[in-house]
Amino acid sequence: MNQITVRSVSAYLAIKGAADAIEFYKKAFGAQEDFRLVDPVDGRIGHAELLLGGYRLYISDEYPDFGALSPDSLGGTTVKFHLDVDNVDLFIAHAVDCGALLLRQPKVEFHGYRTGMIVDPYGYSWFVATKVSDVGPDEMQRKWTSMASEHGFEPETA
Repeated sequence: MNQITVRSVSAYLAIKGAADAIEFYKKAFGAQEDFRLVDPVDGRIGHAELLLGGYRLYISDEYPDFGALSPDSLGGTTVKFHLDVDNVDLFIAHAVDCGALLLRQPKVEFHGYRTGMIVDPYGYSWFVATKVSDVGPDEMQRKWTSMASEHGFEPETA
């Protein structure tokens, strides 16, 4: 492994209705479309690349024969995305106006971010956050442990 260097990581979303999703991400998230490849056989989006805050987001329509299935077809997804934005409240309000569903109102969390959560019309969940204070890992753990204790959560025992 010492000869291999990872240069970047990008999410690749399989979406039922990728062309509509691209427009949603452009309007709601401010993404910019870099390019798309359209399947010459049936017009599906075979591959598209969006720029979102300097990062690439890959999108395609579903291709079940390649294992590219959307949350719609799978009954959901365990993947959650995290967007770090300048103003979480404005961002979430705008995304909801564009068709996202609000899952959690923004609030200041123990880890130093004001965070909320939305789900896009295509089944992907997005944490949206704005940093409000610097909290180191030790302080985060202390606050989390205290919060769990206040709510009556006990550590599991073997």
